[in-house]
Amino acid sequence: MVSAVFHSPLEAIAPPAPSHASPIGKAMSVPHAEAPATEPAATSGRPSAASRDFRGFWMAVLPPVLGLACLVLIWQLIASTSNSGIPKPAETWAQAVQVFSDPFYSNGPNDQGVGWNVLASLKRVAIGFGMAALVGIPAGFAIGRFEFLSRMFNPLISLLRPVSPLAWLPIGLLVFKGADPAAIWTIFICSIWPMIINTAVGVQRVPQDYMNVARVLNLSEWKIFTKILFPAVLPYLLTGVRLAVGTAWLVIVAAEMLTGGVGIGFWVWDEWNNLNVSSIIIAIFVIGIVGLLLEFALIKLATLFTFEEVKA
Repeated sequence: MVSAVFHSPLEAIAPPAPSHASPIGKAMSVPHAEAPATEPAATSGRPSAASRDFRGFWMAVLPPVLGLACLVLIWQLIASTSNSGIPKPAETWAQAVQVFSDPFYSNGPNDQGVGWNVLASLKRVAIGFGMAALVGIPAGFAIGRFEFLSRMFNPLISLLRPVSPLAWLPIGLLVFKGADPAAIWTIFICSIWPMIINTAVGVQRVPQDYMNVARVLNLSEWKIFTKILFPAVLPYLLTGVRLAVGTAWLVIVAAEMLTGGVGIGFWVWDEWNNLNVSSIIIAIFVIGIVGLLLEFALIKLATLFTFEEVKA
């Protein structure tokens, strides 16, 4: 019979008991006394936690700062060496300080601060995008779930998706008889395609084993949707939402340039009519920052879920 002896972890680190039986025990106890002396030598070459944190901080901050510095330098060179009328960074900064000193002033329907214009554009994007989500996400689930609907709507989607969103703006003006609903209609039509396509692709890529188990368990269509399809399709759905929001924010600027009213796109066009190029450059940065914040918010929303595909 084979026997095993288990020792406590405390016994492994405890110093050996003194032995008087033979000098061999004394000789074997020497390495235990010298072992701690070698530990500082092994760890002396490793960087400290503070130095690693400092290096990580600079790697996170320095590259973006250098990128912005390169942009400002190129901007300064172009403004200084050409007669294009592009204002220098210092002039644009002074104009930005003036613009953002009172971003919510209102001197009438066509003379409002940049804050009101951004909020008006975000309101149109929210309404159009929300309507597209209410229609596009269920349509994507249905098209991906049923082959008949997929064969029925795929040709229509392939035909209409490449059409420029601004081509739908005259149709909106004709049907809705107003600039504001026409802009919302344009946002709706450009936001619906990414959500339909990504959701349908996600449903079609659900492993067939999952559906076989659902068929064996005789699950209802609602159970299949809530327990199998929705968790598996969620990464694809969130990707479609991100693409749709980015497209909607791009399109609303162009739509507002054509329709007028209050909005960041109209503000850009109005500043161009006043030959105020500094305000146009400010509006470009505002549009980029708002789009970046929307993208960041959706990424944070996606990381609330535990799917590794979403976190990546």
